[in-house]
Amino acid sequence: MKKIGIFVEDNYNEIEFWYPYYRMLEEGFEVVVIGSGRADVYTSKLGTLTRGLNPATIKCAELDGVIIPGGYAPDKMRVSTQMLKIVRELFDNDKVVAAICHAGWVLVSAGILKGKKVTACLSIKDDLLNAGAEFLDQAVVVDGNLITSRVPDDVPAFSREIINFLNSK
Repeated sequence: MKKIGIFVEDNYNEIEFWYPYYRMLEEGFEVVVIGSGRADVYTSKLGTLTRGLNPATIKCAELDGVIIPGGYAPDKMRVSTQMLKIVRELFDNDKVVAAICHAGWVLVSAGILKGKKVTACLSIKDDLLNAGAEFLDQAVVVDGNLITSRVPDDVPAFSREIINFLNSK
């Protein structure tokens, strides 16, 4: 069975978290919620979420990838050394790293964007370009094991590409 992590922090975007979460479950994948370890409960506009696992306890060898939802949560995720370590290790081992909207900030801080084709919400385009990425304004961009998407409206295409990647391995 495939096993994928999904990050959470305060101010996560509900659509970008819950839609991929349930799509992965529908596909029969095990989904592990990974908080930054900073709090026991993470808030969003519509409610709260109790974190599943502290990132320090994650064994990347047991994961097939990670999904990083947007909202403003990535602003806090990107300063979690443990979350960045997970992203880098999965990326370096050809496991899927999927980021949507503001989650591109985490990719910038993880240092994995040089020479990569990506997309994200337009407000962080300059950050991605300054990190050495090539920015494409389209619903979803797949560059090897890196899958990026722009906004909540793109979540169906984003989730589809994550599933395609995981099923191809």
